[in-house]
Amino acid sequence: MSTPQHSQSVFDFHGRPPLDKALPLSLQHILAMIMGTVTVPIIVVGAVGGSHAEQMTLIQISLIASALSTLIQLYGIGKLGARLPTIFGVGFAYVPTLVAVGAQYGIGGILGAQIIGGVTMIVVGLFITRIRHLFPPVVAGTVVLVIGLSLYDIAVNYMAGGVGQNDYGDPLNWLIALATLLVVLVVSQFARGFLKLAAIICGIGVGYLLALALGRVDFSPVAEATWFTAPRVMPFELEFHAAAILSVVIICVVNSVQTIGDLSATSVGGMNREPTTRELFGGLMGNGATTALGSLFGAMPTSSYSQNVGIVAMTKVVSRYVLALAALFMLLAGLVPKFGAIMTTIPYPVLGGATITVFGMITMTGIQLITKDELSARNMTIVSLALALSMGIYAVPEAIEYFPSMLQLVLGGSPIVVAALVAFTLNLLLPKRSLADEAAEREAMAAKMNAEQQAGPDQTRAESRA
Repeated sequence: MSTPQHSQSVFDFHGRPPLDKALPLSLQHILAMIMGTVTVPIIVVGAVGGSHAEQMTLIQISLIASALSTLIQLYGIGKLGARLPTIFGVGFAYVPTLVAVGAQYGIGGILGAQIIGGVTMIVVGLFITRIRHLFPPVVAGTVVLVIGLSLYDIAVNYMAGGVGQNDYGDPLNWLIALATLLVVLVVSQFARGFLKLAAIICGIGVGYLLALALGRVDFSPVAEATWFTAPRVMPFELEFHAAAILSVVIICVVNSVQTIGDLSATSVGGMNREPTTRELFGGLMGNGATTALGSLFGAMPTSSYSQNVGIVAMTKVVSRYVLALAALFMLLAGLVPKFGAIMTTIPYPVLGGATITVFGMITMTGIQLITKDELSARNMTIVSLALALSMGIYAVPEAIEYFPSMLQLVLGGSPIVVAALVAFTLNLLLPKRSLADEAAEREAMAAKMNAEQQAGPDQTRAESRA
């Protein structure tokens, strides 16, 4: 049955709620993603020793690429786009690889390798029909679970004031963060109607006002930003180096698995169903195309935003109109830097206090996905070993310091990589055994033991008669 085009429900993907209700819900997504979108190019430019002008170029085109990537995923262009309520943009998952590649080959080396990485994502998308069975809920759910767990340190670092900030760990930062978190919890649990859905924006609003009163809001980025900027084709000369290409291709393949996980988490958490093969195909193809084409303009590679997946799972708001407003704002912020700079004045503690609950929801969505499969000994082995190895290596990166540098880069950069590799490999290698198979095996073992026990006395009596 087709969805009514006049629907105004925020819980309907095709719903178009009134602007006064859609805008606050959209603002939650904007605030959750904008710092990540801005921070990634700042980190990369700092690592390669780039200029302030190069930093601003990367920031602006990353905002534009995030907006266009999201719109493609929401509405689609031909076969491109998942057409699911998801936000895409420049992601943290790439940062360790981009920093390592950039330090050796510069921004041009990153962007050149990124073209090949984007094409690789497209290839994964083309074969998703044939390989979809390789990513059952136990594999996709494990990846989503690790995504959630790996984001906790980001949220806590934000709550403490932001890594590298002079006031990192200041009790005032924690006061602001906890006040923000408290408002989010109170509104989400005790409010009614539309206000309950806007819990995150309520928390950010209160936290921002508190930070403002305590003198923790810096408006200098607004004063320094220009009024308009237009993207340029190839602002950096592209370079192609084998080592850089290999590193970026590997992380792009892993990101494709993360995309499958995030799209699964979005549809399960927000729409109570698993994504179709067509939706996964479109999501991977769209992400690959924007990653490859974006490199021509200086944009960093795009990926699904797990924090926004968490918002969808938490609020159940799946209207693409709501998310499209967020994308349009990002586009405006990219073209009008002064407008986008206003959002960057939100202090880190406010963002940390607002998003830590969201990251927790991602973790729970991963668990929800995992339990869609039977919790057989086989599946529990897959999940537990993937968790143990991924989070263990991530927590103790020096444990692999004698590995080849390329392997260190792949395994130590993100726990998502290890979790995806372990879960995927074990799912292929371990024999398929259901709970029924395991029960039958135990019954057979018990019957054999009983038979052996019965045979013992019978043999003793026979010997005594002889």
